[in-house]
Amino acid sequence: MFYPEEIVEEVRTRTDIVDIVSGYVKLQKKGSNYFGLCPFHNEKSPSFSVSPGKQMYYCFGCGAGGNAITFLMEYENYSFPEALEILADRAGVALPKEELSKEARAQADLKAALLEINKLAANYFYYQLKHPQGKAGYDYLRGRQLGDDTIRRFGLGFANKTGNDLYRYLRDKGYGDEILKQTGLVTIEERGTHDKFWNRVMFPIMDVNNRVIGFGGRVMGDGTPKYLNSPETRLFDKSRNLYGLNYAKSSREKYLLICEGYMDVIAMHQAGFTNAVASLGTAFTSQHASLIKRYTDQVILTYDSDGAGVKAALRAIPILKEAGVSAKVLNMEPYKDPDEFIKNLGADAFRQRIGEAKNSFLFEIDVLKKEFNLEDPEQKTRFYNSAARKLLEFREALERDNYIQAVSREHMINYQDLKKLVNSLGSRLGTGPEAGGQPKPSSYQERKKEKEDGPKKSQRLLLTWLIEEPRLFDKIGGIITPDDFKEDLYHKVAVMVFEDHARGEVNPAAILNHFINDQEEYKTVASLFHARLKESLSGEEQNKAFTETVYKVKKNSLDEASRTATDIAQLQDIIRARSELKRLHISLD
Repeated sequence: MFYPEEIVEEVRTRTDIVDIVSGYVKLQKKGSNYFGLCPFHNEKSPSFSVSPGKQMYYCFGCGAGGNAITFLMEYENYSFPEALEILADRAGVALPKEELSKEARAQADLKAALLEINKLAANYFYYQLKHPQGKAGYDYLRGRQLGDDTIRRFGLGFANKTGNDLYRYLRDKGYGDEILKQTGLVTIEERGTHDKFWNRVMFPIMDVNNRVIGFGGRVMGDGTPKYLNSPETRLFDKSRNLYGLNYAKSSREKYLLICEGYMDVIAMHQAGFTNAVASLGTAFTSQHASLIKRYTDQVILTYDSDGAGVKAALRAIPILKEAGVSAKVLNMEPYKDPDEFIKNLGADAFRQRIGEAKNSFLFEIDVLKKEFNLEDPEQKTRFYNSAARKLLEFREALERDNYIQAVSREHMINYQDLKKLVNSLGSRLGTGPEAGGQPKPSSYQERKKEKEDGPKKSQRLLLTWLIEEPRLFDKIGGIITPDDFKEDLYHKVAVMVFEDHARGEVNPAAILNHFINDQEEYKTVASLFHARLKESLSGEEQNKAFTETVYKVKKNSLDEASRTATDIAQLQDIIRARSELKRLHISLD
């Protein structure tokens, strides 16, 4: 839902960021700010700063920054409306309600009812587990070495052997057959009604907001199927949900562990690996990858070490790559899955294996190698050719060369020979450097990039100085205006900063609200308000540095103006301004 800017600002101004952040981070006051250990990356020395004056937070270690709204969005992985609604409720601000059509209201009411039924069912299954009729399920979970705290945390339960006790329970709660048909929990037919799950240990499946949207059930004994999931419903789409993500999203690790089943996720969380998730009885999909990309761009695949697990990893790797997620693969041998590994070797050994996880491309080469008998010269040559073809997947020459070195080192192939083979195949296929399009030497690229980044850096630095030291606005009067900031993002910020300064006070947290919908932009803008520059603004060297920064920003602005000038009068004005700029000297004293 869209909320007016004035409503967003009211919520923000009535929210104390120190109060919000201190609910998650232990803060200690130092001077006018508060400091603590950053919740967004692992660190031993506090570099996470919360400013009551600016109503913003910023980490000097990892660059995370924002206001109270973005803190909840980043920490809890809430959407903007979700974070705003939570803060509005705390602040006592009434948010406007969206007017829904009759049809939309009916759908919203249905969804709410289905969520309530699922919650009742989860509570019912949990109750059964803790009573005599659920002893088989409880003994099974305890036999898998799950503690009561873990059972409670994941809401594990038991579906009785009787065929329709859940149906009768939900009917007693006032729900009719028409809506119960849509839950996926019961089957209602002319010949009778029965529960979908019976004689099974139950795993409630939750969305990222901790709402029960479906169930998985593990049969007791030798029945089939061994694992049974809820069917697709208005709430549950197994290709778009990951088991355990409701907890993993709040992990402070920078990566997710992806495994195959419920028990692997639960065992890993119990052992301290709270960033573990699993797909729900289905092959890994592009929707799963897109969901993961919302929270991280790094994963470690911990699929079973058997043939099926290897195939699952090989299917997932290109899907993750397409979504922009980097993958590594964990080696769990001699054990089959994470649960078995942790039970036998412990959490420390598993953590060590995580550190040794293999680059996904090198894992693919290892699997490819097993298809050939390297004792046979012909098959050995075929392996080299297959590896070379796979290396051509890297379109960028430098990256490709890095992988050529890695493959030659790991598989004891002469580097120069492998490189020649890759280039030769690339030439024939029209994809390698011999086929044309060879990039310029890196030194040239670096010089070109440095030249292109120079104006951007100058604009960023000048903005930071103006924000940190408002008195500098007087020094640039008649020289610099917001229009001189030609970088689009910095121009937007400059307009707001100059306007705020004209009104008497720069409001960092309010400015940041304008960039909440773009994560990279708001991080960049947040960093502008937290540079440590005060010590550098004294002495002749600082006068020179500031003058040079103003000069570069203005010169870049004039250069761009000269390229778009449409008449002689404009050009003459630009030439005159350039001449005056050469005599620029600003004293900060």
